[in-house]
Amino acid sequence: MLLRAPHWKASIMSEYVSGRHFLQTPGPTNLPERVLRAMNGNAINHRGPEFGALGLRVIGKLRQVFQTVGIVGIFPSSGTGAWESSLVNTLSPGDRVLITRTGQFAHLWEQMATKLGMDVIALDTDWRRGADPAAIAALLADDREHRIKAVCVVHSETSTSCMSSVPAVRAAMDKAGHPAMLMVDAISSLACADYRHDEWKVDVTIAGSQKGLMTPPGLSFVAVSEKALAKAATATARSYWDWAPLVVSNKTGFFPYTPSINLLYGLEAALDMLLEEGLTNVYARHERYAEATRRTVRAWGLELQCADPTAYNPGVTAIRVPDGHNADNLRNTILAKYNMSLGNGLGPIEGKVFRIGHMGDLSPLQLMGTLSGVEMGLRLAGIPHKSGGVQAAIEYLSGNAG
Repeated sequence: MLLRAPHWKASIMSEYVSGRHFLQTPGPTNLPERVLRAMNGNAINHRGPEFGALGLRVIGKLRQVFQTVGIVGIFPSSGTGAWESSLVNTLSPGDRVLITRTGQFAHLWEQMATKLGMDVIALDTDWRRGADPAAIAALLADDREHRIKAVCVVHSETSTSCMSSVPAVRAAMDKAGHPAMLMVDAISSLACADYRHDEWKVDVTIAGSQKGLMTPPGLSFVAVSEKALAKAATATARSYWDWAPLVVSNKTGFFPYTPSINLLYGLEAALDMLLEEGLTNVYARHERYAEATRRTVRAWGLELQCADPTAYNPGVTAIRVPDGHNADNLRNTILAKYNMSLGNGLGPIEGKVFRIGHMGDLSPLQLMGTLSGVEMGLRLAGIPHKSGGVQAAIEYLSGNAG
C-alpha cells in the first residue's frame, strides 16, 4: 500500500514524498526541534505559581529582544490583534493617523484604522522602498494644530521585502517638533534585525511569534512607552485589547484571560536560543543569508522588488518575474516538484513576485537547498534566467561563514 502525502499537499501530490518539506515563506517560519520539544508538555494551572514564574521569565526575555525596560504585553492572537490593540488603546474615533503605505501590510493596518473610525492620512509609495522620512516631516510640519495623533510605520514590509528606517522617522518627527506617537509594526523584523524600542523612542511596537521568534502563530506582543500608557487612560473604545491588565501581568506573570500555555513554553525555548546565540550574531546571520540570496538573484538576471539598497530586508527577499510570466505558476511548480513553499505576491504585485523567506531557524545548508530548489524551478517553469545563481551564493557564503 502506498503511503499518502500529508493533507496539506494532497491536492498536488498523490504519493509519499521523502525528505522534509522546505517551508521558506516569510512566516510562519521553520520551528526548531527545541521549540517543538518544549511545547510537547502538559498544560499547567494558569492561576498557579508555576505559571506566574513562567510568565515573568518570558516577559523578561522579551524585553531583551525589544530592547526595552518598559511594559511588554502578550496577547493570544495573531499580529493583527496587536495592530488593533495599538489603535484602540491610544486613539479614539475621529483621531487623525498618518500611515505610510509601503506595502500590503501597511495598507491592511490603514484599513483597520479606517474601520475603527480613525481619520487616516496615507502616504503612498511605489512599494519598492521604505517610508520617506522627509515626506513624513513635511506633513507633520504643516500640521500646526497637531491633529495627527500617531505616525504608523511598518519596519519590515514583508510583502515587498523593503525596510523602513525607524530612527530616521523618529528624527523627522523630532525635527518637526511634533507630539504624535510613533507606532511601529516589527512583526517580521523583531529577532531578524536590530530593533531598539527605547533608544528609538518608539511609543508602541507590535510583533508576532511566527517569524523571527521561531514559535507557531498565535501570540502577539506590544511594547509600550509611558507616553502611550498615558494616552491609553483617555481612549474610549476597548475591551479584550485593554492594556491595563497587561501592566499587572508584567508585575505578576499572570494573564487576565486563559493564556496559550504551550505556546509560551515554545516561546521561552526560542528566546533562550536567541539569547544564547547572541542577538548581534542573530542579526549578522540574517544579513549574511539575505546578501547571499540577493547575489543569487542578480546572477540569475532577475530583479529585486526592493529598488533601494538601503532598504534591503534581512529576513525576506521579494523577486520579480519577467513580464509575461506568472510568479504563482513558478511557486506551484516548485511546491509540486520539490516540496518547497515560497511566499506569494500580495495586492497589486500578486503574480508579479515570489518571496524567499530566510528568517528564523535556518542554516547555510538549508539556505543553499532553498536557492537550489528555486533555480531548478525557474528551469522547469520556463522563466528566463541565467544559470549560476546558486554558485554565487556558494562563493559568498564560503567566504563569510560567520
